[in-house]
Order: sequence, then C-alpha cells, then structure tokens
Amino acid sequence: MGALLGLSLGTGLLLIWQGWQYPERARRRRSLGIRRRLTDLIAEAGLEAVTPRQLLLSSIGLATITGMVFLAVSGTWPIAFAFAFFGGYSPTALVRMRARARRRELQDLWPDAIDNLASAVRAGLALPEALTQLGVRGPVPLRRPFQRFGEDYRASGRFNDCLDALKKRLADPTGDRIVESLRIARDVGGADLGRLLRTLSTFLRDDARTRSELEGRQSWVINAARLAVAAPWVLLALLSLRSASVQAFNAPTGWLVLAGGALLCLLAYRLMMRLGQLPREERVLR
Repeated sequence: MGALLGLSLGTGLLLIWQGWQYPERARRRRSLGIRRRLTDLIAEAGLEAVTPRQLLLSSIGLATITGMVFLAVSGTWPIAFAFAFFGGYSPTALVRMRARARRRELQDLWPDAIDNLASAVRAGLALPEALTQLGVRGPVPLRRPFQRFGEDYRASGRFNDCLDALKKRLADPTGDRIVESLRIARDVGGADLGRLLRTLSTFLRDDARTRSELEGRQSWVINAARLAVAAPWVLLALLSLRSASVQAFNAPTGWLVLAGGALLCLLAYRLMMRLGQLPREERVLR
C-alpha cells in the first residue's frame, strides 16, 4: 500500500507541475489534436454517423461496465482496473481495425476508379461530371463519397468547396492526390491530366501488388505479437472466475506485478508491430 500511495503522490505532483508549466493555449491545442485524430480515424473507417464524442462516451461506458463486472466476479480492484482499460479501449480498437481494412480495400480499388476517371476525362466530360459519374459506375465501396460530391455540387456549384468535402469523406492519401490534381487542372488547365491519371493508376497497381506480397510474408509476426500479448490476460480473466485464486493481487505487490506486466506487454506489442507492419502512407495533401 505504501508503494501505491507513493505512486499516487508522484503522479499528483507531476500533474500539478504540468499545470504550472504549460499555458492554457497548449492544453487547448492538445485537446483539439486528440479530437482531430479521432475525427480522422473515424473518417478513415468510413463511419459517417459516428462522432468523436460518441466514440469517447462509448469507451467510458464500456470501461465502467467491464470494470464493474470484473470487480463483482474477482473481488480485486487491480484486475477490475486492468480489464476496465481493455474494455474502454475496445471501441477505438474496433474503429482502427475497420480503418485498416478499409485502407487495404481502397488500395486495390483506386486503380479501377482512376481508370474510370481518366476515361471520362478523355471522353470530354467536365471535371464535376467525371467525378459524379464515379458515384454510379465506380467501385461500389467508393461510390457513396462521390455521390455525396455530386449532391453537394448540384446544390452549391462551388467546385473547390465540394472537393474539400470529398477529401474529408475519402480520408485517403490517394484520394488527396487525385483531388489536388483535379483542382490544379480546373484552375490552370491540364492538357496532360489523362496521362497523369493513367500513370498514377499504373503506379498504384504495382504498389498494391508489392505491399500485398510483403504483408503476406510479415503477417505471422503481427499474429504472433497479438497472440503473445492476449494470452496472459485471457489466463488472468479465467483465473478471475475463482476469486480466491486472485486475492493476492489486492496487495501492493499485486498492483506492481499487474502494472509491470501491462507495461511490458505494451512495449513488446508496439515493438513487434513496428517490426512487422509496413509504414502507412501519410496524408501530406490533406
């Protein structure tokens, strides 16, 4: 218990020091940064009906429910806190999984969409019409953002504003490049736009083929990391069904063992994921 009190005191002093060191503007910028990251993550997952506030509230609610369930079953606070954290993180983890799956899906679909767009440009369609027809003839998972673009353009007629809204809905680096290429072609003219789009389509096909081969070879590293991290916590959850076998975790040593195990699992998982995953393309033209 003394170690726990010392840790709590040190954490409190650190928070007080940070409160004096950093001005209010930095705290506001940090909160806006968290909100922006959540907004980008939700957009990458394609969840138009979900807001960052809803995601945070669902995380808090699920963390509370999970913690109460494990506290009632095991009767130990440290185990309840540990699984409350896992429960609170699970909504964000699900959104991240959906975002990764959507990125892999779009990676294979963009070349076909760009070919359709290049054909429309070569046929003499105006740029707004070429983008709108992707909502009808393009790949099915990409149709909705371009349908929304067509609705926005018919309602307002402001091409640049509609392009900005399209970028937010696509939330994809390739989509950013296409949108900015079309914006430049609209503003200053682009006689080589068709050739540019065909070159981009060829490059994306080669890149998707290479990334799929590398991801297939490194998938065992990612799966092994997830299994190695999940195994001890699954075992702890099973042990919690018999409260007498986990009462030792109520002692200060038990708190330290769980905290140390969680920290080591986090560091090992991050290291394995860094080694096993390919670097994702950043949105530099957002």
